[in-house]
Amino acid sequence: MREENKIVQMFKKWKAKHPEIYEFLLFNIMSNVATVTNFAVLWASSGLLPLFIENTAFQWFIFDYPTSEGGRVGFVSFLIAYVCAQIVNFVVQRNVVFGSTNKIGKSLPWYVLTVVVAGIISIWLPPHVIGSIKPVVGDFAPTIANVVNIIIQVVINYPMMKFVIMKKE
Repeated sequence: MREENKIVQMFKKWKAKHPEIYEFLLFNIMSNVATVTNFAVLWASSGLLPLFIENTAFQWFIFDYPTSEGGRVGFVSFLIAYVCAQIVNFVVQRNVVFGSTNKIGKSLPWYVLTVVVAGIISIWLPPHVIGSIKPVVGDFAPTIANVVNIIIQVVINYPMMKFVIMKKE
């Protein structure tokens, strides 16, 4: 028990000395709650949607999902997974990581704008990634495309949350 107290004390000292690094690490660790949500919903919807939606090629606006890269089912699956993950992420980041005390009415519009921009990228990108890597990794390509999306989301979301959205008042 005494040894554990030394480890806890060392960690507390490190956290106090490096609050910015700690916050970024906590952001990434807690983002895994959204990541798990994202993957679970992606896999579930990819398996269930074909029971309800005919999987044809999907092309709208900047989105082009040939059936070989997921088609309509792929587009809808990535979209549903992204939306679910972002709802979870807002709650987790606001309460656990940033301890935001600003009014939700102030932060929510900025969050929605941020996730829409990141979302457009995240929904546009998968068929391009899948098409590029599918010859090498086969059916694992959508999972890799999702990992690429998650990295892009961190690059966009962390600075926006830290400096704009999740403020303490």
